[in-house]
Amino acid sequence: MEKLKLCLSLMDLTSLKSQDTPNAITAFVDKVNGFPQAFPGLPFPAGVCVYPNFVSTVKKQLQVPGVRTVAVSGAFPASQSFQEVKLLETRMAVADGADEIDIVLALNAFLNGDEAAASAEIRAQKEIVGDRTLKVILETGVLKDPNRIYDASMLAMEAGADFIKTSTGKVEVGATPEAAEAMCRAIRDYARQTGRKVGFKAAGGISTTEQALCYVDIVENMLGEDWMNAGLLRLGVSRLGNQLLSALSGQAVSYF
Repeated sequence: MEKLKLCLSLMDLTSLKSQDTPNAITAFVDKVNGFPQAFPGLPFPAGVCVYPNFVSTVKKQLQVPGVRTVAVSGAFPASQSFQEVKLLETRMAVADGADEIDIVLALNAFLNGDEAAASAEIRAQKEIVGDRTLKVILETGVLKDPNRIYDASMLAMEAGADFIKTSTGKVEVGATPEAAEAMCRAIRDYARQTGRKVGFKAAGGISTTEQALCYVDIVENMLGEDWMNAGLLRLGVSRLGNQLLSALSGQAVSYF
């Protein structure tokens, strides 16, 4: 039961739909605002994740203390645009009050063998994000090979990523345990080499409590107790919340 509560506290509740509107995002945030009254004693989600143009809506509406405003940025989900455009999007999201920024690794450079360009873009994004949290999405379902996932993980961390994240959820293959293990191996090696702890975020197709617990167990077994908190571990979800609430209450819940 405690592990399920932990999973609840790690969730970045996500709305990344083409049909999102200011009214829809306001209603979404109101669900978070009503959570303490609806489910007293349960931990709040870690964050609310939206497109950059809705950051100001979330900041205006969100009332629950400690819940962070997360924005995808950098021409999410494909990261296919001019770097100047990607950086401007992040700059505008930060100006509107985003606490955390999730960007996608520039696969157009990385897959073309130009790791220097992929790294430079992350560094430029981190310079804008500053002391806020920067998560870099590796799109592990595209990279596929564990060694390549490991290399991309190291590149992102060395360039300044505060978290590395599995997937956008917008490609055929999202998070997998194999990818998570490769990423956690890189996080462990990087922490040993530098003393800096980088977070892990599993996202893409996580919709059951069993899947959530699988990723939490991988992180706990490979990285240890220090990572068992929202400061270093997240679950990117749009459907998991109701599953966790149902498991915790023993009855079907359809809240989010």
